[in-house]
Amino acid sequence: MEKYYYTNERNVQIVLSLLKAHRIRKVVVSPGATNVTLVASMQQDSFFEMYSCVDERSAAYMACGMAAEFDEPIVLSCTGATSSRNYMPGLTEAYYRKLPILAITSTMSIAKVGHLYAQVTDRSNPPKDIIKYATCLQTVKDAEDEWDCMIKANKAILELKRRGGGPVHINLTTVGSRDYSVKELPETREIKRFCKKEDFPELPKGRIGVFVGVHSKWSQEQTDILDKFCASNNAIVLCDHSSNFKGKYRAQYSLIAGQEHYVSELCNLDLLIHIGEISGDYYTFNRLNIKEVWRVSEDGEIRDFFHKLHYVFETKEEDFFAFYSKGDLLVSDSYLNEFKLEYNRILAKIPTLPFSNIYVASILSSRLPQKSVLHLGILNSLRAWNFFEIPQSVLSYSNVGGFGIDGIMSTLIGASLADKNKLYFAVIGDLAFFYDLNSLGNHHVGNNIRILLINNGRGIEFRNYSHAASVFGDITDKYIAAAGHFGNKSAQLVKHYAEDLGYEYMCARNKEEFNSVYEHFISPVMGQRSIIFEVFTTSDDESNALKLMNHIEEDSSLKTAAVLKKTFRKFAGNNTVKMIKNVIKK
Repeated sequence: MEKYYYTNERNVQIVLSLLKAHRIRKVVVSPGATNVTLVASMQQDSFFEMYSCVDERSAAYMACGMAAEFDEPIVLSCTGATSSRNYMPGLTEAYYRKLPILAITSTMSIAKVGHLYAQVTDRSNPPKDIIKYATCLQTVKDAEDEWDCMIKANKAILELKRRGGGPVHINLTTVGSRDYSVKELPETREIKRFCKKEDFPELPKGRIGVFVGVHSKWSQEQTDILDKFCASNNAIVLCDHSSNFKGKYRAQYSLIAGQEHYVSELCNLDLLIHIGEISGDYYTFNRLNIKEVWRVSEDGEIRDFFHKLHYVFETKEEDFFAFYSKGDLLVSDSYLNEFKLEYNRILAKIPTLPFSNIYVASILSSRLPQKSVLHLGILNSLRAWNFFEIPQSVLSYSNVGGFGIDGIMSTLIGASLADKNKLYFAVIGDLAFFYDLNSLGNHHVGNNIRILLINNGRGIEFRNYSHAASVFGDITDKYIAAAGHFGNKSAQLVKHYAEDLGYEYMCARNKEEFNSVYEHFISPVMGQRSIIFEVFTTSDDESNALKLMNHIEEDSSLKTAAVLKKTFRKFAGNNTVKMIKNVIKK
């Protein structure tokens, strides 16, 4: 008789692997067709303790009794059609008693829902009081699908015991594979959540970094605790201008990480501790080489941004860092010192830049008035200013939450109302400026606003050398970069609008004009009116400035590889490049 092992359906394998990792072994099974691959795989594995029940209504109540008595999660498995509907009474009981029951309902492709296929029911909107969390694990076709299934399955299992516990639902798709030849389950990354300090694991040995996304204002206590953590563990805090961490161990990493043909050894981390929310520092998070990630947040949610998440700590950041700062302070801050040397070395090699947002940032960033506030538009302005440090007392923000161009000046104006005696700066591109133009007419605007408008006449991002759309050249302007709108870099449009609304207007079209007037724009003395400073640049200068910044430091081998790749694509096309790569691998 042929020997059967695990199914070759990867989403089923992921569920099985994670059930074993989380030590969930008891399963109540009801017969059916679509759950055959799951059940057949379970019954050949002695780890699982299986029970049979023909009636799904009864099976769910059996699971309730088992969960309460054994004090551990119980798995339910049923097929398609109306079988899952019969779980509802028992899951309602489990919901109100907070019993950890994992209902796995198998199904054909959910694409068939609503198209009159037999035994296909819509399970996308369950009643609110039968489960804590519901998810669907699709058939795995590529690495992205596999990662998605791994995250969803981990999240479902962790919800069984989170905040008191309760029932959870996984809708598991199947193609009905008859291949049971997989002898060992492929490794699946297990994610654990910690809520109690006494359960916290030990820090791994090696280099540690703390990555901060957009963050609320830091208290002095929070800053001191994170600094102590870094001092205790030879760590640094990877920041951009939306992070607002101003402690001793702050590391503005974008300049180092942005080098295209050079990968700093400092980017290799044994552990990255991820705090804060969304980050606009693409360079840093794309270049880091990380072994594992720990996420620390009071929401306790699984946020696997780096695809290396192992632990989630549902706790306050200061409690987490205080817990891991109990040892003696280190004598040497070697990682911080190495970073400073590397950053300053690259900074000192910045070449002469063309007139651009980056050039403006290089001049103004360190000269902003003390205790002022800076708001940066996405994406070009945030990236340009992230290359440079700003004064310690200057707070900085960017609307990275939805990462859209709208609302930047409105946000600035709203912030400026908090303190009429403080200067609020904004750096913004022309499309974002005109998108939010009506905000300038708000009658609450005072005299404490300074807006730097970088007007290149288009969405410059799409004309930068590194963007995929730049290959179309000037054609990109017509629809992709949306050039030519809003006066097409008119010398009068913004001037008249600003002055008619009571703003002071300034402008510059080259370095000489800019250098002759910028000191007035950043003067710490507050005048009678707010200021709009319009700086006209070109798409070529913006792109060239970015390219220069990204090629300050170069590793000859990486540069050669990049040139060969570009050459192959130019003369042979992408298919040939892929073929050559495959030959090399073999």
